[in-house]
Amino acid sequence: MKAEKKVSFEEAMNQLEAIVTRLEAGDVPLEEALEQFKVGMDLSKYCQDTLNNAEKTLTKIINPDGSEANFEELATQPEGE
Repeated sequence: MKAEKKVSFEEAMNQLEAIVTRLEAGDVPLEEALEQFKVGMDLSKYCQDTLNNAEKTLTKIINPDGSEANFEELATQPEGE
């Protein structure tokens, strides 16, 4: 997967699953297996980055004044702050 190609998270996961299934079957020539492995690593990184960004977004809280705060930071602050 090249960086300029934009695929959805779901499409990337489907492609990654197909690569893993094919490589696990063991009937792929070595050169092609290496290329597929590289593509799979790129897809894996893309999916991990997407999940990390989603987690960062979902753990933010918008304060009444409009500022953002990280939910985990608020959870660890003593009461009254």
